Amino acid sequence: MTDFIAVVRQLQQLLNMAFSEVTLENFFHGGFYFAFFYPVFMSYVWITGALVYYWRRERGKRHTVDYPPKLAEYPGVSILVPCFNESSIVEETIAFLMKQNYPTFEVIAINDGSSDDTAEILDSLADRYDNVRVIQFTKNQGKAMALRAGALLSQYEFLICIDGDALLSPNASTWIIKHFLSSPRVGAVTGNPRIRTRSTLLGKIQVGEFSSVVGLIKRAQRNYGRLFSVSGVITGFRKAALHRVGYWSIDMITEDIDITWKLQMDHWDVRFEANATAWILMPETFKGLWKQRLRWAQGGAEVMIRYLKKMMNWRARRMWPVFADYCASLLWSYTIVMVFLLWVYGQFMPLPSMLKSELYMPEWLGLLFGMTFALQFFVSLIIDSRYEKDVGKTYYWLIWYPIVYWLISVSTAIVALPKALFKRSGVRAVWTSPDRGLR
Repeated sequence: MTDFIAVVRQLQQLLNMAFSEVTLENFFHGGFYFAFFYPVFMSYVWITGALVYYWRRERGKRHTVDYPPKLAEYPGVSILVPCFNESSIVEETIAFLMKQNYPTFEVIAINDGSSDDTAEILDSLADRYDNVRVIQFTKNQGKAMALRAGALLSQYEFLICIDGDALLSPNASTWIIKHFLSSPRVGAVTGNPRIRTRSTLLGKIQVGEFSSVVGLIKRAQRNYGRLFSVSGVITGFRKAALHRVGYWSIDMITEDIDITWKLQMDHWDVRFEANATAWILMPETFKGLWKQRLRWAQGGAEVMIRYLKKMMNWRARRMWPVFADYCASLLWSYTIVMVFLLWVYGQFMPLPSMLKSELYMPEWLGLLFGMTFALQFFVSLIIDSRYEKDVGKTYYWLIWYPIVYWLISVSTAIVALPKALFKRSGVRAVWTSPDRGLR
């Protein structure tokens, strides 16, 4: 007991010494270093995790997108397609689903109270294809409710949920079901979205973004243990897992982030399958991109707020790195804004010495940024080249990524947090058809 007290006293002395060195000037300088070095540090975290994932799960595999593995069995699959004002694209989506190289599947299209002629088009598709069923909502109930209805009325244990604009690759079902058959603990398998709108600079940047950022992060997170979110445009689910966690939450603005956390907090395994590809439409205007990313940012903040208390439980420890990364990225956004405001203020008024930093003019730091992100893009595009031909052509356009998307990411994070904090609880989250880009 005496030894234990002595150790505690020594620790207390060390802490006192450490905090005695913390001055206001050191605090501000620490903030400057955090603002500039956090994205560089996280880039190397993602690169390392993705390379390990590639080495363990993708390197040298003879099975590819077009040549899936043979399964011991082929259980039935229900493909859910929630729709809201999708009259211009839903026929193409359903027709493409009919090309699935899978023996037993059904398609359930849910019309969520569309104001256009989506309902009539879906009914005609149901008449044309024997394995297509349609659920008609007279009012917009929200994507989560549409998915709930589809899941409850489906006849098979395994579900694949796609958006109304997604063109699912013919072998995607096989690749997703492979994971469910490998372990009864697998609750969800997220696929690999590919961008087909690329007529503008924003579209071309997003092609590279989903390869060099989204795909890289999902590989790294899967390698480190937990995903922040499945992809809302293509994910497979085990119905038993959904039933245990209460299906999708109807009051969350991003149902995909919430269901990911629900499943993982209930200790279900959530996996990433790069061979399960789907070609999707994305915004190609700043207005459309802003609305989309603001919704994503608000959805992430809502999930963090909802699960904050549960994160204090030791059983949730495997989610701690994902939670910590989100909190750090949010703190980084606010820090960047403060650094920028101080810089602007300093152009017109003198600043105290503690608020001045040589990092305001990042000469060598700019080179470090450039080399780091060039390496990140190079690694990701090399890995992703097996899933999309000519993806390397987007490499040039990725030089604009930090300028365009950091500004949007920081801005949406700042705006989204208050919206999530002051959102009325229990209010159903309805949706609108997003900007589909220029095709």
